[in-house]
Amino acid sequence: MSRADKIFIENMHRIMEEGVWDTDYPVRPKWEDGTPAHTIKKFGIVNEYDLSEELPILTIRRTAFKSCLDELLWIWQKKSNNIHDLKSHIWDSWADETGSIGKAYGYQLGKKAIYPEGEFDQVDRVLYDLKHNPHSRRILTNIYNFEDLHEMNLYPCAYSMTFNVEGDRLNGILNQRSNDMLTANNWNVLQYSLLIYMFAQVSGLKPGKLIHVIADAHIYDRHVPLVEKVIAKPEHPAPKLWINPEIKDFYDFTVDDFKLEGYEFETLEEKIPVAI
Repeated sequence: MSRADKIFIENMHRIMEEGVWDTDYPVRPKWEDGTPAHTIKKFGIVNEYDLSEELPILTIRRTAFKSCLDELLWIWQKKSNNIHDLKSHIWDSWADETGSIGKAYGYQLGKKAIYPEGEFDQVDRVLYDLKHNPHSRRILTNIYNFEDLHEMNLYPCAYSMTFNVEGDRLNGILNQRSNDMLTANNWNVLQYSLLIYMFAQVSGLKPGKLIHVIADAHIYDRHVPLVEKVIAKPEHPAPKLWINPEIKDFYDFTVDDFKLEGYEFETLEEKIPVAI
């Protein structure tokens, strides 16, 4: 069965059995009807996924592979902060009248700096080091920029990625300050796994491990019945991932260069509400 399913189910049980509710405290997020969106949370969850064994995608509920990949490329390849460059509508609630989400996500990755080797933004610096200095312990990105936080329509949740080469394997650590576990956990895991696959391919490396560090792993109050339903569903084997082997430049990847083979998943009839 899918390793991602097992980790997800374990996390959900742990949060619901050991977590702490914030119902007695004022909270920022609200539901669409204006009701405060409370959560039960567990601090400091760390998960490990071996990308050489399988793609970590849920089968107990569907993760929208193409939309997930499109958002990843929107942030890391286009380095955009405008929803008009994105095919899905997941960011609509945080965009202004021009489509901008402020100085967040792709904007931060695209900011350039001068190095002895030349001018780089954060993504290009990572790609340069993976090819020219792969065993460096300084290959990382960070988009939680304090000087720009007041101009971000949403503070970054998944904010830092550290890359590390072990032999010929590319590993990564994703640091996340906050994770809405039902809505976004596997979305984030899948995205940053795909990023490692892509960076490995264009750098002459093989995919290794993704370590996902979550500071605040939470389940919203209105999500609890849905979580209980999802984790009781049958599990299926993980699908196979195909990536176009002809792509040697990260900026040449498109959504069409990726395919899932044999993706079986369970459906969830209810719509998952999103707290804003």
